[in-house]
Amino acid sequence: MRIVSRIYIDGAFVTPHGEDAADLVNPATGQVIGRVVLGDIEDARVAIAAAKRAFPAFSRTGKAERIALLQRLHDAVAPRVPALVDAMVEEYGGPVGQMGFHVGLAPGSFLTAAKALEDYEFTRRIGSAEVVMEPMGVVGVITPWNSSTGFICGKLAYAVAAGCTVVIKPSEMSALQTDLLLDALHEAGLPPGVLNVVNGLGGVVGAEFAAHPDVAKISFTGSTAVGKSIVRAGAETLKRVTLELGGKSPTVILDDADFATTVPLAIQAGVANNGQACIAGTRILVPRSRLDEFTAAAAAVVGGLKVGDPTDPATMIGPLVSAKQWDRVQGYIAKGIAEGARVLTGGPGKPAGLEAGYYVKPTLFADVTNDMTIAREEIFGPVLSIIAYESDDEAVAIANDSPYGLQAYVMGDDPVRARAVGDRLRAGRVLINGVRHEPLAPFGGFKQSGLGREMGVFGLEAHLEPRTVLA
Repeated sequence: MRIVSRIYIDGAFVTPHGEDAADLVNPATGQVIGRVVLGDIEDARVAIAAAKRAFPAFSRTGKAERIALLQRLHDAVAPRVPALVDAMVEEYGGPVGQMGFHVGLAPGSFLTAAKALEDYEFTRRIGSAEVVMEPMGVVGVITPWNSSTGFICGKLAYAVAAGCTVVIKPSEMSALQTDLLLDALHEAGLPPGVLNVVNGLGGVVGAEFAAHPDVAKISFTGSTAVGKSIVRAGAETLKRVTLELGGKSPTVILDDADFATTVPLAIQAGVANNGQACIAGTRILVPRSRLDEFTAAAAAVVGGLKVGDPTDPATMIGPLVSAKQWDRVQGYIAKGIAEGARVLTGGPGKPAGLEAGYYVKPTLFADVTNDMTIAREEIFGPVLSIIAYESDDEAVAIANDSPYGLQAYVMGDDPVRARAVGDRLRAGRVLINGVRHEPLAPFGGFKQSGLGREMGVFGLEAHLEPRTVLA
């Protein structure tokens, strides 16, 4: 039984003032593997005060000093990637064959932030004025459990690049990962107070970050409902916010697509990371003229996904993160059936032989219409819906008929046509004939998928305020 009983404030590991604790559970077995002591409002306030004290000096550092810090952060985190992968597999249930990619992006985020910083002009002439981009202040960071190390490193990287100080509330369900990561971040030698991390509940520590007058900005990744509550809480102090929220991403299959390549790709886009991904392409739009062909091929691919022990390199789908998440996904599967969708493969309950953990059957629905609950709401599990369309215009209309707009996929043989369809989709990122990532390009969503952008120059400027000087 491992006990995480420390937080990080003002450059040192300290014992939380809070005394409550939460269980840490291995989702593959349902067994308790540890406990985390939860920080409270007092811990949050002490962390904010440390960040506030550190801000004046850190905000005046130059590019070279910040780039050196980012390089040290990279160099400290990179050797720990294998241990962080093991912790994520155990604590989150992600398949080991996929988690290396996810965790491997984390140290790289410090280098991409350094690249964005290196080329950035903080001072520029506009007409008769000098405009100076200034660091905002203390940034409150709140991260989720589905890619804990990646989100912490990515958000920290751009705050440091901009000259801001940081207070972080990671998911309490990721405490083992956070504890390992903190050892690396401490080793990098940031000035005291630049980084502060408090394990705790969102409704306690996160709520204090969102309301506290000394926090200038909140950077949050998580559900749309929580994102809205953060905006409301921060309104009193007019906090700046960057919110990366939910998604219900469409995957548009064009009628000239080669199903031998696009069907596996579409399924991968929908179920990667156990389906617990805001960018998951869970609405698969298929031309009615090829619907039977696609459903047969897709059912074969989904039915062949290996579900099981996340430590097995052959596993494609591991358990969901918690019993609560398992119940949530089961509720959506039941609702899909009740509303008239047809289960092609998967369905309610646990896979045979996997009753101990929080495993679900990867589920593919047919006969789905875009007004069904499973087509409207984010499920956050390996549950996919096939929706038929008649024309490219109808496909675009269905794809855009969503409260979300985080990511979209288009797959077809003619790249010019696929790009033309992609250009009509209302999403922050559109992927044409592939599943790709560009860490220097902006990431974020349209509509209720968020506010603002992360990564690259856009992520850097999200931490800066322009000051105009006329002299």
